[in-house]
Parts: sequence; structure tokens; C-alpha cells
Amino acid sequence: MNHIIIVGGGAIGMLTALECARAGAQVTVFERGETGRESSWAGGGIVSPLFPWRYLDSVTRLASWSQQVYPELADELAADTGIDPEYTPCGLILIAADETEQAMAWADRHQRVVEQINAATFAELEPKAAKPADDALWMPTVGQVRNPRMVQALRVRLGQLGVTVRTQSPVGTLLHDGDRCTGVRSATGDTEGDAVIVCAGAWSTGLLSDMLSPPAIEPVRGQMLLFRAKPGTISRMVLEQNRYVIPRRDGRTLFGSTIEHAGFDKQTTESARDELYEIATSRFPVLKAYEVEAHWAGLRPSSPAGVPYIGRHPEIAGLYVNAGHFRNGIVLGPASARLVTDLVLGRDPIIDPTSYGWTAARG
Repeated sequence: MNHIIIVGGGAIGMLTALECARAGAQVTVFERGETGRESSWAGGGIVSPLFPWRYLDSVTRLASWSQQVYPELADELAADTGIDPEYTPCGLILIAADETEQAMAWADRHQRVVEQINAATFAELEPKAAKPADDALWMPTVGQVRNPRMVQALRVRLGQLGVTVRTQSPVGTLLHDGDRCTGVRSATGDTEGDAVIVCAGAWSTGLLSDMLSPPAIEPVRGQMLLFRAKPGTISRMVLEQNRYVIPRRDGRTLFGSTIEHAGFDKQTTESARDELYEIATSRFPVLKAYEVEAHWAGLRPSSPAGVPYIGRHPEIAGLYVNAGHFRNGIVLGPASARLVTDLVLGRDPIIDPTSYGWTAARG
């Protein structure tokens, strides 16, 4: 496999490009805007699915593989590029009182560390929480990365490896020769390749809509706030009712996020800002002392049951997809990239790819 074309320069696309380049392939990435500036930049960077026991085992398998490699991946990117993704295993507290049995069964099945904690332990782990729950769950090994820095590091690393990255180059058409995909047509002309991997996030289905069994990927808007807090203000990630707080090393603290079916509208709204601010400061009153430094929105690529599409088109040779990770692009990214690269290059896959195929049952 000499030349691999990747459509999409977000975290998924760049991680896929990294895997392909490491394997010795010539790689060209086409990005409709700037690399890593869509959902990859807008998310929180938690290296775990939210309430992971709510997902199918197929998602857990990808997450588990990624979680094992993240510390080394982050260290390598920092050493190679000088940009530290700040992988930090600060742990995650989850509040879901009626899901304890389900969570513990999931942990036992997948050999994961989940502990039941009372209010006293909660307060000890996160002293700034206003109302420590008496029946929370604690995942001490869960980490986070600073996703904007991670995608910056990936972009630099691809350049070091000789990967061609064409920004501001939306792909409008996939090129075909009979039942084989032979390349892409972009604003700069036609580019031929031995394989094309569509990693275009929420925009993937639009590019593949005229194919047999196009992936059911749709945009879901999520809005987020960033508080300019001091280091150590909040020390743990805390998740409750799909709203989470994420403290960075320098004190900046994220709070999010919304789940809005608004099509491709990426505009922020005052109503969402007010709602997020009210919830954040009621859960962590200390945040009232700090300004909201930023408020943004991103479009997450949803898929049925949150299971991404990873694999070759059932009828068109040379065409692959790696998209539809919804809220879990960062945590599933390394495993997804490795899996699709295995399939493209004909290597033994890291996990059974059946569950992620174009026509695989989801949900």
C-alpha cells in the first residue's frame, strides 16, 4: 500500500495518518478547514467514555486499548514535538446512584477499577464540590489530555514524518474506477491513491451519501465554558447528568456540555451559556470567583449507540471509513486509528473489527 489518502484532519484523521506513516506508507491528508479545529478542539479530553457501562462492549474494547497506550503516546508526542498533550491521570468521580450495580458488573466483566465512595471520601477527593454525594463512584485510573495541545502536537509530528497535509481543501467527490475507489477530487484537483479513508467526523455521511449503506452519522452540537481558575482550584474530574468539570494543570477549568440536535449550526447561545454557568457554579461555588474565559461550541459526529464506523466499504475496494465517535473521539481515537490501519494494510487487527463494519448492527 503505497499512497493512502485521508479525508479529515481532526484527531481521528491525524491519528490515522500517524499510524499509516509509522507503517511506512505515503500519506496525504485533506482537511476542509484547519487541522484539529472542529470537535477535536471543542471537546473535553476525558480519556474515558462518559458513564462507560452505558455503552456496548464494542466501545469498551476500543476505549480499553486506547487507555493502555495513552501515557506512552502523550510522552512520545511531547518528546518528538515539544508540545505536551498533558496526559494527567487525575481520576473521575461519577454520580449515578441508581446505576451502581450496573457499573460494578461492567467493571468486573472488563477488569476495570471502579470504587463505591461515600460523601466523606468524595469530599476528600474533591474538597470544592458543594454537595458531595453519599453514593458516588470513583474511577481513579481515568486520565485526561489537553485536546487542543494534542492535535497541535499531532500536526507537527505528521510534518516531521513527511505526511502531506492540505488544509482549506474540502473533498467534494470520491474518484472511482468500476468498483474501486481510486482517489479524491478536491478544490485543488484530483489526487489518486491506493486507499481512501474517510475520517471527516460529522461531515462523513455527506461525502458518502450516494454510496450503498452510507453511515448514519449526524452532527450534535455541544457547548462548553472555560473558567480562568488558579492551579489546584479543582483537582478531580466530576461527572453528573452528562455535565462534567475538567480541571487542567494550569488551573483553567472546563465545564460542559450540552447535547443539541441543531444540524451543522455551530453558533453558541446565551441560554446554553447561562445554563452551564448556573450548573457549574452551583456544583462548584469556588468558580464564581473566576471569569469565564471562553464559551464555544463543536459538532460531535453521533452514530447509533455511539459505535463508530471503522472498516472497508462492503462493495467498493480501496474505500474505508473511520468516523462516528460521538463524544468519545479522543478516548477511542488511538485504537480506531490502529484498527483501520490494520485493515487497510492487511495486518492482523488489534481487535475483532466485525462490530464496527459499515453494515454491522448497532444498538
